[in-house]
Amino acid sequence: RGPARRGMAAAAFERRVLRRAAEHHYLRVRLELPDGGARPNAAQFKQLVVTALRELHGEVGAALPVDVLTYEEKTLSAILRVISSGLVKLWSALTLLGFYQNRRCAFRVLQTSPFLLALSGNSRELVLD
Repeated sequence: RGPARRGMAAAAFERRVLRRAAEHHYLRVRLELPDGGARPNAAQFKQLVVTALRELHGEVGAALPVDVLTYEEKTLSAILRVISSGLVKLWSALTLLGFYQNRRCAFRVLQTSPFLLALSGNSRELVLD
């Protein structure tokens, strides 16, 4: 016999999913350059991102609001913030950029998330003592 027949009311479960689209997305990226050349500073790095957007998406792409939250010149790594609607434009522009100061280069998108905290640590780089 089922629970309803024994005098017990069947539990009613209601699934609620509250999902508000994230306003921004965050990307952890690394610029790969051949050895022996000048490394871009923070301003040059930001300009390179804008150039990548302009080359692929024109002036409208270059106007996409992208912020460089952190940049490490030593590792050429950065955390970028972009409005969520521009994530695909930014990612595609970075992926297709091939040159910096007439040298081959490549952007690698290492992580992406709508939450900045998710990019704060990488379990693959965790060192246990």
